[in-house]
Amino acid sequence: MDADGGGGEGFGGQRRKVGDEENLAVEVPETAHQISSDSWFQVGFVLTTGINSAFVLGYSGTIMVPLGWTYGVVGLILATAMSLYANSLIAKLHEFGGKRHIRYRDLAGFIYGDGAYYMTWGSQYLNLFMINTGFIIVAGQALKAAYVLFDEDGPMKLPYFIGIAGFVCGMFAISIPHLSALRLWLGVSTLLSLIYIIIAFVLTIKDGVNAPPRDYSIPGTTTSKIFTTIGATTNLFFAFNTGMLPEIQATIKQPVVKNMMRALYFQLTVGVLPMYAITFIGYWAYGSSTSTYLLSSVDGPVSLKALANIAAFFQSVISLHIFASPMYEFLDTKYKIKGRGFTIQNLTSRIAVRGGYLTFNTLVAALLPFIGDFMSLTGAISTFPLTFILANHMYLVAKRNKLNSFQKLWHWLNVLFFGVLSFAALVAALRLIAVDSKTYHLFADL
Repeated sequence: MDADGGGGEGFGGQRRKVGDEENLAVEVPETAHQISSDSWFQVGFVLTTGINSAFVLGYSGTIMVPLGWTYGVVGLILATAMSLYANSLIAKLHEFGGKRHIRYRDLAGFIYGDGAYYMTWGSQYLNLFMINTGFIIVAGQALKAAYVLFDEDGPMKLPYFIGIAGFVCGMFAISIPHLSALRLWLGVSTLLSLIYIIIAFVLTIKDGVNAPPRDYSIPGTTTSKIFTTIGATTNLFFAFNTGMLPEIQATIKQPVVKNMMRALYFQLTVGVLPMYAITFIGYWAYGSSTSTYLLSSVDGPVSLKALANIAAFFQSVISLHIFASPMYEFLDTKYKIKGRGFTIQNLTSRIAVRGGYLTFNTLVAALLPFIGDFMSLTGAISTFPLTFILANHMYLVAKRNKLNSFQKLWHWLNVLFFGVLSFAALVAALRLIAVDSKTYHLFADL
């Protein structure tokens, strides 16, 4: 990168002008997937689907219990605002330097060079692989939770349900060619989210009203509280961020920056309300004894709890497709799988390519159903760097000729703060893995 910010290395070593992007025509890279076709409202629902996935059923236990009322509430609000800010920085660089950057790695490679291209690629796909594996585990756990409501001592164990979840995810992935093709399924996903959130909300309120006074003290020793607080802080930011904003923004209609900002505002205002509601009400009802899967704490009709768990299962299938779409785009572009979604050739290719990817995901999920510990590690080494550190530094490099001294200092402070937080999260995650490895075993029935 030139010292004055006037030029930069693009992927492949080609020299590119990056200092005066407004005067350049926008180049769109090749992709097998559909781009520039979705309204900001549809993209807003894609983002909201991620926020209100079945993971929200765990936030009362994984965020509020370690942080308590004050830090939990304030932390969620601050994480929402900071996530909106960091994602807006990435969104504003989508058409930068005369090129539309439809992939995170393309943007990093354009600004920094080839090395950053490959490092960002590796970090992003590790992050998304772990998230996808997590969705398969959550789907399997939801299916098992519904099963034990009717046969608590049945022979079916968690790894079997994870296998079923992986198969259903594979069938869905084969049927939906690209992210824009979700359309109707986004409405289905919203309905499913509302089903398990409303059922959990109502049953939780009933339990809370009838329960004796709760204990809201933060459990654990002084040392364990430090590490669980760091882990909960990581979960705060993990809840709002995808690590694939350029790929989602690629689907939006022009003007891409203005429309993406509308989608982000929708996601982090209206879209977060269901998540806030179920997170806070769960902690209010059960206090420090809140479980990491809220539906296992509620008391109510078996039929309602079964419906909520089945809704959580199918919503996880749809959510996984969103977070797997960058990998699908890469594979489809590499193997030239494009055109009509249901031709014999395309179906056969997707069965082989996507089926193979999700089979590996499912195997890892069944092998390590305590993957949440490893997801904390992934968050430390990839989610924080991608969403916060890289976002602020890329914006600083790309726009530094237009930023005043205070603005530059602000971005450097963000890089430093999230760098320290990422390191602390790394240490906490490694400790968690070391502690839990003494308890868990492969193919565990948790």
